[in-house]
Amino acid sequence: MNCIIVDDEPLARTEMRSLINEASKAEILGEFSNAPSALDFLKTNDVDLIFLDIEMPMVTGLEFAEMLPKKSLIIFTTAYAQYALKSYELEAVDYLLKPIDAKRLDKAIEKAVLYTELLSKDTVKNTVESNTADFLFIKADRRFYKISFSDIKFIEGLKDYVVIHTRQQKLITAMNLKTIHQKISWETFLRVSKSYVVNFDFIDSFDNHNIYIDESEIPLGEVYRSDFFTKYAGGFLNSEG
Repeated sequence: MNCIIVDDEPLARTEMRSLINEASKAEILGEFSNAPSALDFLKTNDVDLIFLDIEMPMVTGLEFAEMLPKKSLIIFTTAYAQYALKSYELEAVDYLLKPIDAKRLDKAIEKAVLYTELLSKDTVKNTVESNTADFLFIKADRRFYKISFSDIKFIEGLKDYVVIHTRQQKLITAMNLKTIHQKISWETFLRVSKSYVVNFDFIDSFDNHNIYIDESEIPLGEVYRSDFFTKYAGGFLNSEG
């Protein structure tokens, strides 16, 4: 996997370069102090992953992300937590707060590597062929796979696809999140942000901003928060607290 770093602070670029080199899972193709120069580079170079700061002059990281082609994966790197939900609306792979922890960065890169592999394989041709009250049938490699709802932990929107996270594996299929949500049980699954649908049965903990399932941190969108607290917590907890 290759990557570029886009950050207007020289020290931040130096620290990020050092962390990425230590992780040794991504080759750095270039470093840029602003979005326009990075965009020029992308016109003539294929880049798998972009480490992107948010508060930058001329063009912000969020504005830049909206200009990028669908195939580009983004990990936001910023000192400001308030942009997290917006970043996931832009289908970022991850959102890292400065100062960036090396282990947290490793986890984000591993996720990006996995998604790059998934998107590059023929599995993107997977399709949901049918569904019942208890399971989905997914067609892949000329076979039909039965996916029980009780095995699905959560479903994540990624570009023009969805990633189905089950107990055993991750499956990617060409479908948007709204469509697949309509095919699964509404009693145990709930949309919690623009990019995520979760299975209530797998939630370990939550707060006003995130839901935690195993090692996954799932953003809880503002427009979905009240509904989540009502349906999951039975209205006994205050979503404004």
